[in-house]
Amino acid sequence: MTSKIEPANCTPLNRSRGISYQELLDTDSKPVPQVLRLESSSTLDVGHTQPEVYFSPEFHRLEMERIWLRVWQFACREEVVPEVGDTEVYSIGNYSAIIVRTASDEIKAFPNACLHRGRVLRDTGGRVTELRCPFHGFAWNLDGTLKFVPSKWDFPQLDEENFNLTELPVGRWAGFVFISFNQDVQPFEEFIGDLPEHFNQWLLEDRYTDVHVAKVLRCNWKVGQEAFMEAFHVTATHPQAVPGSGDENSQYDIFGNFSRAITPTGISSPNLRWKATENEILDILVDRGLEEDRVVEVPPGTTARELTAAATRAGLGTIIGDAPAELLSDAELVDNIYYTLFPNFHPWGSFNRIVYRFRPYGNDPEMSIFDIFLLAPFNGERPQPASVQWLGPDESMLKAPQLGVLARIFDQDTFNLPRVQQGLHNRSLDNRGVLLSSYQESKIQHFYALYQRHLEGS
Repeated sequence: MTSKIEPANCTPLNRSRGISYQELLDTDSKPVPQVLRLESSSTLDVGHTQPEVYFSPEFHRLEMERIWLRVWQFACREEVVPEVGDTEVYSIGNYSAIIVRTASDEIKAFPNACLHRGRVLRDTGGRVTELRCPFHGFAWNLDGTLKFVPSKWDFPQLDEENFNLTELPVGRWAGFVFISFNQDVQPFEEFIGDLPEHFNQWLLEDRYTDVHVAKVLRCNWKVGQEAFMEAFHVTATHPQAVPGSGDENSQYDIFGNFSRAITPTGISSPNLRWKATENEILDILVDRGLEEDRVVEVPPGTTARELTAAATRAGLGTIIGDAPAELLSDAELVDNIYYTLFPNFHPWGSFNRIVYRFRPYGNDPEMSIFDIFLLAPFNGERPQPASVQWLGPDESMLKAPQLGVLARIFDQDTFNLPRVQQGLHNRSLDNRGVLLSSYQESKIQHFYALYQRHLEGS
């Protein structure tokens, strides 16, 4: 499918010193895909000044009513329900849905409740031949039609033709299954807009879930996801990365219901107080510790960015084929390209494996769940998706070694979050509220523009 994306001449009025992302793309060793040339920045002022949105039970109630029960949301990957009869349970707040494969090309979703006295039909996912209530034995076929009523003689009032499970709207894109609890929800294709075109050449449906870690956080779900929507925090939170990360050189873009940030890798932050050598930048990119010997050095006339891209290109070629890999630009192979689809879905572009999801933890507005999926390309038969590993709020990400070097970075990020949550209570003691930057936090600004629209019912 040919992309219809065209670049726009839309750049921020103010930007950091140093090279812009578009100027960096001009130096790439390969042709850069059109989607990376697209610019769609916007200065928003949503008046987001209420710390209470992060801890108020009333705001949590409004979110459940006007966001979570109305919008499209990522429920699971298709690969966890590969065969007819496979099920998965998706939960948000007090609500849950059963996702079930009903045919080779069909996935349905139903509210997770028996129509008799309300017992949840499925506690967990798994393969079944029917949806049977463990309490009294009422049963439905996989497609939600009524199958069995125990002691049928005792239910003369039951209209069997109208006693099917309620089917929920289901949307599918790139191997992701989305559901909505709202029968009148906006058509899925309208909701995601041009997002599929951004991923046309990266095909997330051809990946499998290599890692799935879910960590409980001591913070509101919005506090959690905001920490991963900008690179502004890198200098203070990830100082080890500053020589090799162009945090302030990032590009931020706004589109419909989704936004994007691109943070270049292999160049130094404008905040670095000395000029890093290419070898020092390479040390960051390959995560070499100070005590380790430098096995590889950057040859004269090239850069750490180009060298890392070439090595990644060669490694990826063994999986996706040398010819497709050879077409990938340096930017696609080394930069962080991270999207946010309202309200809580965060897929990364190109062959970076990361996908995030943030959601409330039960009905506690000061707790949340941080899902981390690492999607990997594969050769031959699709590998089995990884089972989820849960981490408690006080457990280190290092307890999930399958995250690799990301575990230490995630620990740095999540260390801040309970302290942000605590500080927001203190922020509510004056009238100055929360401050968001015009450009570097424009993804967050965009989120709150959509958030307010939904809370207001418009």
